[in-house]
Amino acid sequence: MILKLDTAQTLMVAIIFFMIGNLLRNKIKFLNNLCIPSPIIGGILFSLLNLILQQLGLIKIIISAHYSTMFIYLFFTTIGLGISTKLIKNGGNLLFRYWVLCAFLAFSQNILVLSLSKFLNIDPLLSLMCGSISMEGGHGYAAAFGQTIENFGVENAISFGVTAATLGLIFGGILGGPVGKFLIERHNLKPNVDLNTNRSSLKNKSIVKKDISFNLSPLVFMEHLMIILLCINTGDLISKLAFKINGFVLPIVVTCMFTAVILRNVNDRVKFFIIDFNIMTFIGEISLGLFLTISLMNIDLYKLSSLLPLILFMVICQVIFIIVYGVFICFKVLGKTFDAAIIISGLIGHGIGATPNAMSNMVTLTDKYGPSPKALLVVPMVSSFLLDIVSVPCILFFINIFS
Repeated sequence: MILKLDTAQTLMVAIIFFMIGNLLRNKIKFLNNLCIPSPIIGGILFSLLNLILQQLGLIKIIISAHYSTMFIYLFFTTIGLGISTKLIKNGGNLLFRYWVLCAFLAFSQNILVLSLSKFLNIDPLLSLMCGSISMEGGHGYAAAFGQTIENFGVENAISFGVTAATLGLIFGGILGGPVGKFLIERHNLKPNVDLNTNRSSLKNKSIVKKDISFNLSPLVFMEHLMIILLCINTGDLISKLAFKINGFVLPIVVTCMFTAVILRNVNDRVKFFIIDFNIMTFIGEISLGLFLTISLMNIDLYKLSSLLPLILFMVICQVIFIIVYGVFICFKVLGKTFDAAIIISGLIGHGIGATPNAMSNMVTLTDKYGPSPKALLVVPMVSSFLLDIVSVPCILFFINIFS
């Protein structure tokens, strides 16, 4: 028996499983400690349920992904609107060095999986889903660029990438802290702060909790939605023109984001729009949550099961590479200081996982060994948005070579 859900039914089920995922994440310490996102938990849970129902011969549920693409456009546009060139200047030389190191990591991750693809005899485009797309890019990139790669006729690209991103998230959460601890104790590193500085005060200033309060009315919401849709439609036009003129593939998620970056920084000067970034963050988080939940609900675990050993092998190779790269190259380039060791724990967190992993790793270490305001400024600034400026062109470069 087959049950097909229409758009409204799919959206309702997605919200239900998102809420279930959030509940499980808050109740199960293991999931919470690893910072596994609620939509990942809820979406995979639905896929597992669907698999069990199919295996028992009871029912197969087919969902509608009609509006899921719009959700990812909304998310990446809000990311672009959050990028300010003024913030880039605050990190100084350390930020620039870390940015370059992360950019090289993105390039190297793609080279690694392309080399493995020849050894494993798989499609190069599919192997890219275990590169920087899912490692540095995480679940959002895996779903977005997976759709682009599937449009070239490569099956299971989204499932491949999302599974790799999930495994990377687990490894990044487990290994970042121990590697940072090793560097600190091996080199006997100490925090570079005044002895009279109150440690807890410094810590509180370094980690600022996100203020999610904002004034929202129908008019204000419509104004912000209009700004987002302006970027999406402009990005859509740019994407179509690029393909029509020279056949170059520019996914709409990319053109939307960079259109938003330009609009944000021009608007910072001319003040044409009044943008409440808490509202933008709110819209972005809802959009990403629904997109990821629906994407994971749509995974065919029966087909994917045969690919799991392959994905696990490629992710383990990425894990080994980032640890070697972080300890023997990045740590030295960043100065072999206490701040550098804390940053390396963050690099492993977001380099194969996500920014929450990076923050969790660094906070755990600073709680034990002392504060590192520089690390807590530089890592999230690079991983949250600066990295997109270089990683997206890198991904597009490799996709266009093998498409």
